[in-house]
Amino acid sequence: MPAVLSSRQIQEALADLPGWTHAHAKLLRTYHFKDFAAALVFINQVGALAESHGHHPEIHNIWNKVGLSLTTHDAGNQVTEKDVALARALSSLVSS
Repeated sequence: MPAVLSSRQIQEALADLPGWTHAHAKLLRTYHFKDFAAALVFINQVGALAESHGHHPEIHNIWNKVGLSLTTHDAGNQVTEKDVALARALSSLVSS
């Protein structure tokens, strides 16, 4: 089971993850796009990246907005380094 990060460790990680927040034992970020089609392209990129990491976010889409939630289910739905690593990788997809 992956080690759960402390609040301090999460805050330190967030310092290098612009746009990401921590709430309800999850790392959260909402991306905004010009339209639904652009949001879907991003969702597909997220899916491919998540597969390569073997770690999958919750994805919420409303028209041009894509919300991502990261938590590690096998660590009791808490934030672990797996979430931080995926957040870093996801941040490299777009700068919005």
